[in-house]
Amino acid sequence: MATVSVYNMEGNEVGTMELNDAVFGAKINEHLVHMSVVQYLANKRQGTQKAKTRSEVSGGGRKPWRQKGTGHARQGSIRAPQWKGGGVVFAPTPRDYSFKLNKKEKAAALKSALTSRLQENKLFILEDLVVDQIKTKTITGMLKGLGVEGAFVVTKDVNQNVYYSTRNIPKTKTGFIGKTFNPKTEKEEITSTLNVYDVLKYKNLVITKAAVELIEEVYA
Repeated sequence: MATVSVYNMEGNEVGTMELNDAVFGAKINEHLVHMSVVQYLANKRQGTQKAKTRSEVSGGGRKPWRQKGTGHARQGSIRAPQWKGGGVVFAPTPRDYSFKLNKKEKAAALKSALTSRLQENKLFILEDLVVDQIKTKTITGMLKGLGVEGAFVVTKDVNQNVYYSTRNIPKTKTGFIGKTFNPKTEKEEITSTLNVYDVLKYKNLVITKAAVELIEEVYA
């Protein structure tokens, strides 16, 4: 198991933590990481683009000139694709770009991303992230103490103060992982915005100790 430092919000080392190799020491699978990023971006697409084909453009019902004897090339409609104002060849239509990845594939991709952050020394563990009020200065001070510019900050459970204090900071984003009770199944379920794309997009990964423990509980 890898042993890493645990920092407080001032950037001072206050202890160490052993990370589970099943999560933070996994074999890096670049193919699954790539597929996970592609899926994330594809699922974000609205798929609402639309252009008209020649059959949908208004007008053009009459042949512009007779077939022969004019010296012009034969034409059947002024709404053909080669005409100004004509339809689009193979015009895009609304569609769903999303696709599915298996749970084990998504888990393996996330483990690969977390492992790469650790190997690149871009993983910082906070003892706790306490933000009593919405104040950007609190988060910028924490990042400055850690010596990082831009990070993906992950907490356990939703923290509105952290979210609103972070959203104006360039190249910085917040995420969370937590448990919620589902009254339909009468069981606790994992809710998370932790994803491979954000883990790799931002320069550093800042994550609370409690969030690390829950990640290891879920993915180990």
